[in-house]
Amino acid sequence: MAKRGLGKGLGAIFGEEVIESVAEEQEAKKEMKQRKISEKKENEKKEEAGKEIFIKLASIEPNSEQPRKHFGEETLTELAESMKQYGVLQPLLVQKKGDIYEIVAGERRWRAAKQAGLKEVPVVIREYTKQQSMEIALIENVQRENLNPIEEAKAYQRLIQEFELKQEEIATRVGKSRVTITNSMRLLKLDERVQDMLAQNQISSGHARALLSLEDQELQYQLAEKIITGNLSVREVEKLVKSIVNPKPLKEKKPQDETLALIFRELENRMKSAMGTKVSINRKDKNKGRVEIEYYSEAELERIVELIESIR
Repeated sequence: MAKRGLGKGLGAIFGEEVIESVAEEQEAKKEMKQRKISEKKENEKKEEAGKEIFIKLASIEPNSEQPRKHFGEETLTELAESMKQYGVLQPLLVQKKGDIYEIVAGERRWRAAKQAGLKEVPVVIREYTKQQSMEIALIENVQRENLNPIEEAKAYQRLIQEFELKQEEIATRVGKSRVTITNSMRLLKLDERVQDMLAQNQISSGHARALLSLEDQELQYQLAEKIITGNLSVREVEKLVKSIVNPKPLKEKKPQDETLALIFRELENRMKSAMGTKVSINRKDKNKGRVEIEYYSEAELERIVELIESIR
């Protein structure tokens, strides 16, 4: 007798509808599990956000969009020494980026903490858009006056170019007037070498604004070098720039009457012979002038006075 085959499928035993129902139930359970995991992570994220917590320095990275590029080593060292004694008094503002935390505000504190040898720092975690992150970093630095004039101008420029903000909107965000924003951004019209001098505090903002009157960037650079080597004041630079931009027309010299010049030269020689010292006749016009008699000692002055008195 032939054996019956046992290879019938589950669908043949339980029916296709039963199998599909079981599969759907398993898929639903899987989705539910994933949802619970996501909800748990989201809740943890919400609980974590806004609270001050401690995070290892190794897990924190600076923001590449940070407007500030120059950090004074001396003040950074002072802050690091303070942190060794008192710790980090103000938490950093960060946002989660994958496995790391990106600094939104507080890079200077982060650098000082590393220099102080701290292992972890207090942070507050928030979520921001790229524009919000940049605005917050800019506002913090501007309010603390941590940016040099060129860093500040470039930050304003980026907000306009990348996020299409108007100068009035930027002024409102940073608490400054629109004119201040405009004047700041004008510094970017300077020659790049001059911008570097300003960023490194070799020249002041007053010097830089005076140089803006010169359209020739090579001339800007040459005059900026003269400011440094000659230690020129802002007022001196303004006068120098004014003389370049609006040079005074050269007065045409009137043809000199050679005959008259010879006469006055002869008179000078006669007086020199009579006085026994150098005599100069300076003419103002045809009928007026000044006679200068030089003397080289007190005794010679007395001799000249006696000579003039003897004429009476």
